[in-house]
Amino acid sequence: MKSPSQTNAIDFDSAKLQRLGFGQQPRILERPISLAQVRQQLVLQLQTSLEPQRILGLFFREIQRLVTLDALSYQHKASDLRLEFGQRGHHSISYSLSHEGEHLGELTFRRNQRFTEQEQGNLESLLSALLFPMRNALLYRVATQSALRDPLTDTGNRVAMDQTLQREIDMSRRHLQPLSLLMLDIDHFKCINDTHGHSAGDEVLKAVAASIKGQLRNVDMVFRYGGEEFLILLSNTGREAAAMVGERLRFATQTREYLADGKSIELTVSLGCSTLLPGESAESLLRRADSALYVAKREGRNRLAMAG
Repeated sequence: MKSPSQTNAIDFDSAKLQRLGFGQQPRILERPISLAQVRQQLVLQLQTSLEPQRILGLFFREIQRLVTLDALSYQHKASDLRLEFGQRGHHSISYSLSHEGEHLGELTFRRNQRFTEQEQGNLESLLSALLFPMRNALLYRVATQSALRDPLTDTGNRVAMDQTLQREIDMSRRHLQPLSLLMLDIDHFKCINDTHGHSAGDEVLKAVAASIKGQLRNVDMVFRYGGEEFLILLSNTGREAAAMVGERLRFATQTREYLADGKSIELTVSLGCSTLLPGESAESLLRRADSALYVAKREGRNRLAMAG
């Protein structure tokens, strides 16, 4: 039988370890266990971020203090947003989230056991704490995306291009994959504006952007680089393949019909192409594409030139 002094020493050490954060996990009774407690915790936690993924991750974690779940999935088609947490289960409950007529996405809870009526009621009650944080996160997402888009052509703008180009270069080097860049310029665009007006010029820009996007893969990216210039990033694409893409873009834009005041406008484009060299900087890659574009225009336009 242990003496009292030995017992006290063991208890003291255990308590000290717990105060320092070591040892066993917090007891279940120390966590919020009532609906009101979980809702209060959610209100505090979900206001700490404007990132949809973090908000839903916190929501998924906190509601499991009250209702056991295996997975949570979320989709908001208008924002092209789809998130999943946990592992899929056999049983599910889905909800369409909305606030004052504004659709905020579809949320699905999954687990392997059926949900009881009480659990379903608890989930529905806790969803109210999610509405305002998700609404704010979606508004912030739209504002952020808008700041990176050219409103006329719905392509990326110069800010987005600067952010993306370096990232693509880093990925190209990390995965040992080629990266190519096309710089496209509408030939004699000033004449279109001068002859038919700026509104006609805007329609041409939108049509050219649509033509470019229609010829590319989902992984390729288009940016409005200047007034009538577009920059196309071709990931995992070498020199020869990039040249083929460039010729396809040139043909597609040339054969598309452009109208101004009911009259057809003849339109051609010139392109310069560069492929990333070992150790090359983003500035150098851009400069070589721009130089190749200058060569294409100097040699008569309506053609593709490759950087040396």
